[in-house]
Amino acid sequence: MFDVHRVEVEWGGRPLTLETGKIARQADGAVLATYGETKVLATIVSAKEPKPGQDFFPLTVNYQEKAFAAGKIPGGYFKREGRPSEHETLTSRLIDRPIRPLFADGFKCDTQVILTVLTHDLENAPDIVAMVAASAALTISGVPFMGPIGGARVGYINGEYVLNPLIDDMPESSLDLIVAGTGEAVLMVESEAKELAEDVMLGAVMFGQKSFQPVIDAIVKLAETAAKEPRELVVADHSELFAKIEGIAAEELKAAYKITTKTERKNAIDAVKAKVVEALIPEGAEDAPDKTVVGDLFKKLEAKIVRGNIIADGVRIDGRDLKTVRPIVAEAGILPRTHGSALFTRGETQALAVATLGTNEDEQFVDALEGTYKATFMLHYNFPPYSVGETGRMGSPGRREIGHGKLAWRAIHPMLPPHHEFPYTIRVVSEVTESNGSSSMATVCGTSLALMDAGVPLTSPVAGIAMGLIKEEGAFAVLSDILGDEDHLGDMDFKVAGTENGITSLQMDIKIDGITEEIMSVALGQAKDGRLHILDEMSKALSEARSELGEYAPRIEVIKIPVDKIREVIGSGGKVIREIVEKTGAKVNIEDDGTVKIASSDGKAIKAAINWINSIAAEPEVGVIYEGTVVKTVDFGAFVNFFGARDGLVHISQLAPHKVGKTTDIVKEGDKVWVKLMGFDERGKVRLSMKVVDQETGQEIQAAE
Repeated sequence: MFDVHRVEVEWGGRPLTLETGKIARQADGAVLATYGETKVLATIVSAKEPKPGQDFFPLTVNYQEKAFAAGKIPGGYFKREGRPSEHETLTSRLIDRPIRPLFADGFKCDTQVILTVLTHDLENAPDIVAMVAASAALTISGVPFMGPIGGARVGYINGEYVLNPLIDDMPESSLDLIVAGTGEAVLMVESEAKELAEDVMLGAVMFGQKSFQPVIDAIVKLAETAAKEPRELVVADHSELFAKIEGIAAEELKAAYKITTKTERKNAIDAVKAKVVEALIPEGAEDAPDKTVVGDLFKKLEAKIVRGNIIADGVRIDGRDLKTVRPIVAEAGILPRTHGSALFTRGETQALAVATLGTNEDEQFVDALEGTYKATFMLHYNFPPYSVGETGRMGSPGRREIGHGKLAWRAIHPMLPPHHEFPYTIRVVSEVTESNGSSSMATVCGTSLALMDAGVPLTSPVAGIAMGLIKEEGAFAVLSDILGDEDHLGDMDFKVAGTENGITSLQMDIKIDGITEEIMSVALGQAKDGRLHILDEMSKALSEARSELGEYAPRIEVIKIPVDKIREVIGSGGKVIREIVEKTGAKVNIEDDGTVKIASSDGKAIKAAINWINSIAAEPEVGVIYEGTVVKTVDFGAFVNFFGARDGLVHISQLAPHKVGKTTDIVKEGDKVWVKLMGFDERGKVRLSMKVVDQETGQEIQAAE
């Protein structure tokens, strides 16, 4: 019944198995990939014909994690998987990026890749398994895919590169890098690092590229027995039409691309395009070329002009040379009532970053296959349509917004203080208010400034820069701080973020069939120079975290109580802790190890809550002086509340240095007094003294003498 084909290879110390022919046989291609005991099913279906007028390649990648893969039932009311999680969206993008450039030019059939995690062994991350499965399914599907590709995760533990480290090993790694590519070159890199040098990052990329070669060989071996017949792809010859467009538009288009202002340049290009359309597609003409084809060829002419100028003269669209970064203006503390804010402007790209500090109650619960955990740092990126002078949809964030936000998150995250040292929940929102090239790197810079403005003690300030590439036969040019047009018409988007000491995040996407180690080395060196320049400009606004939190930020104090006292502080049904919160106005959170976090914007509220908790969990110390309140007077002395709910007796002989006739001659109920704990009598009653303490200063009289 089944025509099963199976290939197995040892990879990174574990078996990797690729199998097809048993599951999802009606898909164009289906592969079940198994690594350790993690299993991912990849399916590929592609329409037989493109939609009429289709002017782009409609590729969709959907990665989905089924809760049953880890023996779980989904959380939430409906108890079934719903909209994709952030992690699923990011993994979908991760796989889309290296496979998209390998589809044949001219292929525009609607294509969908679905990747389903069927089993997760909680040791081997399914994202790499899904990438390998997608590559294998595409390779055997018959669609014009110029693969296969391989992918790998690279860790850096104790100065050594580690291939596909286990999930439990990742906390020890100073690098989390995913690389994908072909047998000859690298196509995609995504990483988070702890201030690693450029040569270490380049070494990790090349280590990963070398390490996934056995995977590519295994996919080829599977395809030799299981691949379907390749689809016939007929690409029309438009050379004559391109020559006509070039004759009409070339000179005016060259002039348009000498305009340095984005809006004016765009208007000039649109005018040239309208002239071409009017000349080639006159109204009412029956044999006129397709408008979509004309648009594609016009874009091809744009690329030819821009790329040719850069390769030949080293002059870019806005007149810069290859290495110059656009003018930068960095400002911090621009919004008065927020906890931290910054406006970062680089050329025609601008990001407004706002930091907010919260408490444990603001932590985000993340329900993942590996288990539920709390996120204490969130970075949300928004790209409103007005940032590029357009109208557009406003709503929940799309894949691009989620991806750009996570890239900036990775850049900043390694520089945050440990949560036990800075026990705040941190949220940063980046509103991109202008965009002409790399708003994600502007977000990195703005976020770094906003956090320092909020008083978050970053290890070092972080900056980011986007690099581009123009590669023609026998020559290439690496561009620093690329414009939007250079991104669209170029061959590479290479983003590098980090501090003056090293790289914290690196992301690379290649639109051609890969780049070499030499090009990556040049790009990393050029990016370092640009990053240091940007950091220097940022330092003019703020070079380190402010010494105090913002006026409106909550204050959090951390104390420790004995574990066996936790129940007493919480009280029956939470009665005691609720009373503490209601009476003092402070937020109180108690962890299982006895760590207590008290938060409020009012310092007095925090102090009152701490004193209350200590009065329950701690014991008064003999020899210590306390401030108390007289709660009752009697003939033989006064009772003073001096330690939370704890009262003690000041005998009449201990009220004053001289002989006292009546207690009320010295104190009355409600008086604030200083007392020293002298000890406990044989029945455990507290003995206090006022006469040994200066009632004005609270200092011990004997000590002063």
